[in-house]
Amino acid sequence: MNRVVTHELIHAFDHCRAHVDWFNNVKHLACSEIRAANLSGDCSLMNEMSRFKFGLKQHHQICVRDRAVRSILAVRKVSKEVAEKAVDEVFDSCFNDHEPFGRVPHSKQDAKYAYRDFQNRHRYYTNL
Repeated sequence: MNRVVTHELIHAFDHCRAHVDWFNNVKHLACSEIRAANLSGDCSLMNEMSRFKFGLKQHHQICVRDRAVRSILAVRKVSKEVAEKAVDEVFDSCFNDHEPFGRVPHSKQDAKYAYRDFQNRHRYYTNL
């Protein structure tokens, strides 16, 4: 349940921050789906093991890419090729965008660290 709520809250964050055009721009949707799959824990090691999907080299990136394409296909009437092209075009920048967490929270401990960093964010910029 936490993953689903986190996934949807990332979409809400994107909507407020980036003014996403959900209905007319498939690249906006692709970027939000990449971020949600990356940051919500959808592709965590334990989840992938429970799906019997194992891999060593860039497995997390492959999972994020696949889940983003599947999500686009679930909500938009576009071909798989169009969805894959949109994901490929925005993947690098969106995969590396970790806002509002500042990091990919792979565990509850990582989430606590991210929250602590968020609380202390002003300390780093007070003397600028």
